[in-house]
Amino acid sequence: MSVLVDTSIWIEYFRSGNNSEKLDFLIDENLIVINDLILAELVPFLKVRNQRKIVKLLYNINRLELSINWDQIIEFQFKCLKNGLNGIGIPDLIVAQNAKQNRCKIYSLDNHFSLMEDILELQLLD
Repeated sequence: MSVLVDTSIWIEYFRSGNNSEKLDFLIDENLIVINDLILAELVPFLKVRNQRKIVKLLYNINRLELSINWDQIIEFQFKCLKNGLNGIGIPDLIVAQNAKQNRCKIYSLDNHFSLMEDILELQLLD
């Protein structure tokens, strides 16, 4: 099963090396995927810091196509609100939808995904 690695994991990985053992394992096993939304969150900052090699490596990760179903995003947000989850951002809902569409697990430090896990039937990496 592929694992969609969220922006929060990459930031910690680049900043402090936290979670490096688990991410290194996923990389070595060729289990990770990324999407354009996550790249859009990461790449500009890396370019400002002249991290060209890292940008190139990120672009070499298998990329999931983003096929946004806005009706489903609205339904996801409705389900979250109905269950008392206010403040879930559209980018997180898009990542959740993209992972579900591609039957991927999500690897993230963002607690929004944990809060949405049962409501949206997400698969999270422990």
